[in-house]
Amino acid sequence: MGAMNTFYVVGFWWGMLALLLDIGKGALAVAVGWWLTGSDYLQLAAGVVVILGHSFPVFLKFKGGKGGATCIGVLVYVMPWGVPVYAAVFGLSLLITRFPTLSYSLAFLCFPFLAAFVYNSIAYVVFSLVLLLIPLVRYIPRVRQMHSKGGGSWKRVAMRRNLKDRL
Repeated sequence: MGAMNTFYVVGFWWGMLALLLDIGKGALAVAVGWWLTGSDYLQLAAGVVVILGHSFPVFLKFKGGKGGATCIGVLVYVMPWGVPVYAAVFGLSLLITRFPTLSYSLAFLCFPFLAAFVYNSIAYVVFSLVLLLIPLVRYIPRVRQMHSKGGGSWKRVAMRRNLKDRL
């Protein structure tokens, strides 16, 4: 499950489809939350719930994706000014590391700053930090696994020769 696994296992175009659907799922959840209630807080709650639902789906025995792409959809809908900043940080990180997961994780860090300085909202700052903790916690076992399989080199985990250099 998840867009990144689909990219690596099935292929680029199926991965793109999974990525777009996961991003759309996140954006749709917060849009419906806003439309039904008109409340910022219930909209934000819908964002948390959709990411938790993606990460722990009942129909897959609570073993789903990490929630990164869904998180992108939620944050992009809630804070659309983050799109160019997120894209720039992601692109630059990907060029340097060739590691998509690390790149989109680093790009996520722009959202709490955008929430504070562009949206001037402490609720959005807290929301974006809480939201980012879900994929972060879900990735910890994978990062540990990559580190142990790579001979204990953190440089090897962060810097890859190409996108298919999976450990």
